[in-house]
Amino acid sequence: MNPASHLSGLRQATMADLPAIRLVVAAAYDKYLSRMDKPPAPLLRDYGPAIEMGAIWVTGTPVIGLISLAQVDDVILIENVAVHPGQQGSGLGRRLMEFAEQYARKRQIRRLALYTNEVMTENRAIYEHLGYEVTSRRTENGYRRIYMQKTLPAPETRSC
Repeated sequence: MNPASHLSGLRQATMADLPAIRLVVAAAYDKYLSRMDKPPAPLLRDYGPAIEMGAIWVTGTPVIGLISLAQVDDVILIENVAVHPGQQGSGLGRRLMEFAEQYARKRQIRRLALYTNEVMTENRAIYEHLGYEVTSRRTENGYRRIYMQKTLPAPETRSC
């Protein structure tokens, strides 16, 4: 079963979605441009390879939100979650993060990880509210990043 079926309207992105993905990412990260010395990393990313690998899911027609996931060893890395500003506050971001948890569970992976820039304080607050904890802070490629992680509860076992 496709894990996207748990989030109505969520589907794997295709190359036809690339222009819309770029627009959503640009709109979602625009508010951070004035806070940073250089554009946020998601604005500079080439999303084509991730689309080809099946690592990006989108929702909406036109696209209004997306999430990019990668499995790194025994962790699901949330590479990016972006919601168009016109849809922020609607719960879509939370549903995308719930999808990441479902995606991890289907692969029997209990840890999810992400990072955000330290100036993106709103994001950090959201992630903490969703149960993510700060694991480290590092500067990489000129970005001051906060690394966060969440461990999902062990699956329930039923006794007969």
